[in-house]
Amino acid sequence: MSKYDALWAYVQKDGSPTLKLTFGQIQEIAGIPIDHSFLKYKKELTDYGYQVGKISMKEQTVIFKRT
Repeated sequence: MSKYDALWAYVQKDGSPTLKLTFGQIQEIAGIPIDHSFLKYKKELTDYGYQVGKISMKEQTVIFKRT
């Protein structure tokens, strides 16, 4: 079980071709703040049919893309 399972399930349930979430939204969904470990865990998202497209530190957003 991953600390980001709730986020991955949310992204998959949304079903959009692309989904843009703020760091704040991710914290609400996952129940934890996004941190550097996100880069390691993002590989799990492929099991849900998505990948991380872009992480913007300036805008504090993450774009998820359906694979």
